[in-house]
Amino acid sequence: MRHSIERHLLRTLGITIILAGLLAGAASFRFAYTEAQEFQDDTLRQIAALADAGSLQDQMHATGKSGIANIDPEVRIRVMDLASGGNPKWLPADLKPGFHTLNSADGYWRVFVRQTGHGSRIAAAQATEARNEIAIDSALRTLAPLLILLPLLVWLAVRIVRKGFAPVHRLAQNLNEKSVEYPSALPDAGLPDEIAPFVHAINRQMEGIKRLMGQQRRFIADAAHELRTPLTALSLQAQNLEQAETLEAMRLRVAPLRAGIERARRLTEQLLNLARSQTGTLGPEAVDVSKMARELIAEYLPMAEAKGLDLGLEAMEHDILRTEPETLLLILRNALDNALRYTPDGGEITLHIYTEGEDAVYDVIDSGPGIPVSERKRAFDPFYRIEGVAGEGSGLGLAIAKDAATRLGGKISLHDRDSGSGLVFRYRQRRAR
Repeated sequence: MRHSIERHLLRTLGITIILAGLLAGAASFRFAYTEAQEFQDDTLRQIAALADAGSLQDQMHATGKSGIANIDPEVRIRVMDLASGGNPKWLPADLKPGFHTLNSADGYWRVFVRQTGHGSRIAAAQATEARNEIAIDSALRTLAPLLILLPLLVWLAVRIVRKGFAPVHRLAQNLNEKSVEYPSALPDAGLPDEIAPFVHAINRQMEGIKRLMGQQRRFIADAAHELRTPLTALSLQAQNLEQAETLEAMRLRVAPLRAGIERARRLTEQLLNLARSQTGTLGPEAVDVSKMARELIAEYLPMAEAKGLDLGLEAMEHDILRTEPETLLLILRNALDNALRYTPDGGEITLHIYTEGEDAVYDVIDSGPGIPVSERKRAFDPFYRIEGVAGEGSGLGLAIAKDAATRLGGKISLHDRDSGSGLVFRYRQRRAR
């Protein structure tokens, strides 16, 4: 299931900011409300202290009720002398000093009782309804900046995330605008550190694809050129055959025609093998390589005997390798085919199979002219032929073998023969545990 990292970040950041804002707002409201309540308790304590000092005596006696003073009617604060007889019924005369919350007919009151120095007690009272209204108003004022800040933070988060992902969108647009036939590297200037490695990896892949496309174009051009030559020769030989006046002349002209057809068939088969190796094969399976080697030697033995070549096998019995049998056969067939083609009459060819550490090693050793060290790297290029070496090869055998070895995870190398002239074709593959 596909998902968007950008939308996920926006959703996560938005929810986080809102939840954090709500929690911070609730905590701020709670702290401000509690602080407002405590401040009003301090106000009652101070008013009671002022009344004890005599500062409010005139106001207390100026009211219509003896010993009661309305300090602030708006916030409903009263100062009362508990010793007087005009106190409200909800205010007991024997109330102990300290804070109390009392119920009256018109609601709850918050009362602070202070013991005076001459034995009397002063009570400062405030209606809890007014207290709560003041505390809530004070707490709500602390929420105003936060309520303004929350949408601003969400907007900033959206802007920051979208700006951060803008290079990704630009890269995607740039990649979509590029030609499929002529891939090129993506620009990496000004990229964030987190995206740059990803772009560099894509550029490396693009370079590999570009290189492979170039190889394929060259391969197609070379294949067309290589096929044109034998087909042209076949056409000319067919015309010569038509012009033969006698049966003997026709027979003489049929032989080169057959040789040309065989060369064209072999070249086509090699091209198909190369294409097949590049498109992939079946999965690996357990292969008895010694049995495979015996069957392969038996297949090539008639051709070796026709040239007077000594074709031999040195292999361990019941050596099991987990690999793709058809691809391994393709590698060994191309190696043996090259050895048979370039080894002069009366020479010798040996297929040697052995193990070396954790590797299975396959050597095809011939007594032919060999390949100069300076040419061995280019010998694996398609259609490359070594100058001065006799033979009618197409230059595809080693290229096919190398491509197949790469698919199997193995490695091909070329070496000099230990004694005398000749070449050692070596294929090495790690044995499965």
